[in-house]
Amino acid sequence: MSRLNVPPREDVPAGAQQILDNVGAQLGFVPNMFKTIASNPTVLEVVTTLQGTLSRVLDAKTRHSIALAVSQANGCSYCLAMHTYVATEFGGMSGEDIELGRAGSSVDPKRAAAARFAQRVVDSRGRVSDAELAGVRGAGYTDPQILAIVAVAVQFLLTNFINNVNQSDVDIPAAGSVGRSG
Repeated sequence: MSRLNVPPREDVPAGAQQILDNVGAQLGFVPNMFKTIASNPTVLEVVTTLQGTLSRVLDAKTRHSIALAVSQANGCSYCLAMHTYVATEFGGMSGEDIELGRAGSSVDPKRAAAARFAQRVVDSRGRVSDAELAGVRGAGYTDPQILAIVAVAVQFLLTNFINNVNQSDVDIPAAGSVGRSG
């Protein structure tokens, strides 16, 4: 059961309601996470603006792989379910690639390097080794792209933390458990 209150629709300010309507139009429903965050319209705006802005960095499958790797690293069942749903329904990712993403890998070697690096960023609190940085560079990522990987990982840390604090009720198909490599 969620630990933070979801405001009734009539108590959500108009600007925040518009954001929720936009999320609903994109996904086909308004996830519990966004309904809860709407209790603080500024936080809702921050989360959705960050998501929109960072959707322009890296390709979608790489962002989905990072989302899965970071959410697995943080044990966020809500985010794992959401990112599995989005990666499947909108990202065209296979079940195999989703499971690999959760393990910090991918069917694509370059995408695997990004997911693995993002997971290491989370696990090490940003204190990655020279070898880990060299590994992601060796996979073909430039320094500006490495900054994008870190920013995308932090975006998912934010929503993982919100959902872990809230223990958000999963309102989407739950993701099965997959072991982490590493």
